Amino acid sequence: MKKKTDRTIQIIIAFLVAAAITWVASGRLLLVPDGTVSDAFYQEERAGNADIMIIQIDEDAIDMLGPWPWSRSVMAFVLESLNSAEDGSKPAVIGIDVLYTGEGSDPEADEALAAAAADAGNVVVAGAAVFGTTLVDEGEIFYLQNRTVLTFEEPYPALKAAARVGHINTMEDGDAVLRHALLFEDVQDLGRVDSFSRAVYEQYCKYMGIQPNPAPKTKGGFFYIPFTKQPGGYSDSISIAQILDGSIPPEVFAGKIVLIGPYAAAMQDEYRTSISHAEPMYGVEVHANLIEAFERGFYPEEVPKGLQLLLLFLISAGMMICFRDRPLRQTVPAWLLVTFGWLAAAKLLYEKGGLILHVLWVPLSVTVLFIGSVAVNYVRSQLEKKRVTDTFGHYVDPAVMKQLLDQGSSALELGGKMYNIAVLFVDVRGFTSMSEALDPPTVVEIINKYLTLTTECIIKNHGTLDKFVGDCTMAFWNAPVEQEDPVYLACCAAMDMVDGSKALGEELMSRFGRTVDFGIGVNYGPAVVGNIGAPRRMDYTAIGDTVNTAARLEANAPGSTVLISRVVADMLGDRAGVTSLGSSIRLKGKAEGFEVLTLDSLRRE
Repeated sequence: MKKKTDRTIQIIIAFLVAAAITWVASGRLLLVPDGTVSDAFYQEERAGNADIMIIQIDEDAIDMLGPWPWSRSVMAFVLESLNSAEDGSKPAVIGIDVLYTGEGSDPEADEALAAAAADAGNVVVAGAAVFGTTLVDEGEIFYLQNRTVLTFEEPYPALKAAARVGHINTMEDGDAVLRHALLFEDVQDLGRVDSFSRAVYEQYCKYMGIQPNPAPKTKGGFFYIPFTKQPGGYSDSISIAQILDGSIPPEVFAGKIVLIGPYAAAMQDEYRTSISHAEPMYGVEVHANLIEAFERGFYPEEVPKGLQLLLLFLISAGMMICFRDRPLRQTVPAWLLVTFGWLAAAKLLYEKGGLILHVLWVPLSVTVLFIGSVAVNYVRSQLEKKRVTDTFGHYVDPAVMKQLLDQGSSALELGGKMYNIAVLFVDVRGFTSMSEALDPPTVVEIINKYLTLTTECIIKNHGTLDKFVGDCTMAFWNAPVEQEDPVYLACCAAMDMVDGSKALGEELMSRFGRTVDFGIGVNYGPAVVGNIGAPRRMDYTAIGDTVNTAARLEANAPGSTVLISRVVADMLGDRAGVTSLGSSIRLKGKAEGFEVLTLDSLRRE
């Protein structure tokens, strides 16, 4: 019942810890670290479409023409130049990633740009939405709706009529990193406006005579960007100034996707992206990456957050239970298996299934639980060692103590366990008469010397000192840790006591004129060993007929004599010299015929 209750408590604690971890993951605390790790894990540069070329509005061009904005006739000249190859070839599509909204101050320049776009027939120009919050009235219900398109800045009418329009809005995630693109915008009076990159891609497919890949599925219009190129990956250092001065022939751009956009810091069109947090990427490069994504038709989707949180909860709870009370040789492989298994699964799902998992959640959770379990198990083991030491430290041989500490509480089996043990009782003969003749301090000194001697003999021979009862000492072998040849060890201790008592007896005779001897009994057999007593007062002791018989052998042993049972003599074999007393000594509680022997000598190994 207790084990079942403990197991239930462990499961409840595991669920509570897993719930806490899941709650942390659901908030914003892990947003930045998980985003950073996931970006590094999923995003990698690969060979892209060599037909994508970017013409930069860069510092060289600004030095040539002055600060932006320039006259619209400049862009008209660029369009005419790109479409002026002598062999009649043209770029497949030209995307202009700058806004030309409203009528300009130079009507002729406006007309020239619109005419150049119309003549080319391959131009996509940019528009941009202005977002805000609006109050929605649904009869009795009012609420605020975020990310509503308040206005849409579109090209001036002549240019809008001459080219296809795509929006260039970008929105970063909560950690200011660009990971998602907005595929379309629903604009009042205009309808659905595709993104600039999608419009360029479809125009390219039209030129190539191929069917465009389906658009990605979106959540609120957004989809995940699988970047192909790092910042600067599309740049061959083609400046718009080189187009203006004619240093690059138009034939270079034949059949290409040509994007024209800002490459100057002053134009403030830079973003931290998931493929590179350190180096900003210009907006026109983001559009190039999106065109690559449409061309590949690879649109990874995030696994629903709720499902990932559920997986995190279950894995965390399972690992919490797995790590509890287990040695490192088991927890380390489990930790590594789950951590690297999750990473492998995430990579496989991304590449083969187009599914995105939060890379950091599970490895971080499992690692924290692993470290926590190591710390908790260490503290618990130290407390367990202290408990074992407190219980046995004063009366167990150090070698036995080491085994107990290695095995922990599993070796104790609190409440009692059946063992086959060798039991030794030793009592001081003549102690009562001596205590009547000497003063109390002297009596205490003498008895302490004898008890010290018996204790040293027991510990030396790897026994467990059970108790002192007045001038009597009880010890046993083969519990709580199994030992080799426990009967021999017990008899070695008995003979050491006999030998030691002689030298001590001579000392006492010279000092006090009195001496005493030991009577010793040794038996072997089954006994219950464990913590026995009441909840407020327990003793680790042995009980049973084997113990009672050893005590009665000691009670009948004359001074300097070791009495043993036949089972002890048989186990000693030819290592011992014994004398059988037959059944001449009647032991209380034993039937006639119980053989008692004296241990006369013992061959030491």
